[in-house]
Amino acid sequence: MRFKVEAVCISEKRGEPKKLVERIELIKNFGIKGDAHAGHEQRQVSFLAAEDIEKKKEEGIDLKPGDFAENIVTRGIDWSKVEIGGKVVIGEAEMEVTQIGKEGPTPQEIYDKVGESIMLEKGVFARVLKGGMIHAGSRGHYRIR
Repeated sequence: MRFKVEAVCISEKRGEPKKLVERIELIKNFGIKGDAHAGHEQRQVSFLAAEDIEKKKEEGIDLKPGDFAENIVTRGIDWSKVEIGGKVVIGEAEMEVTQIGKEGPTPQEIYDKVGESIMLEKGVFARVLKGGMIHAGSRGHYRIR
């Protein structure tokens, strides 16, 4: 499955919406430089489909990239069809899917703005196998192991 990166986001603190940035640097076995989730084994990088965000916008919710605390917003990939252990490649960076969805409460700041977090159901998490730079417009693909 091929896709395009629409936005990249980071946050300095966990549990808050992420801020749109020009580019992100992925570091092997660590995550995204400058992001609060870096270093956490299972959830170093998070993905969410732009199409899922747009469905929420249609409900009248004012959203921007990062509001659900996602790192990478994509277009053209159905994240519900990926498998744990599958590989995501964007430019030179390579990641392995480690988790689909997320257990636990919605962080308060996100809940206050949106009323829910689609990351709990639709978010995809990965760990970095090979580092690289990613920016809006980067092309990627997913492959099963």
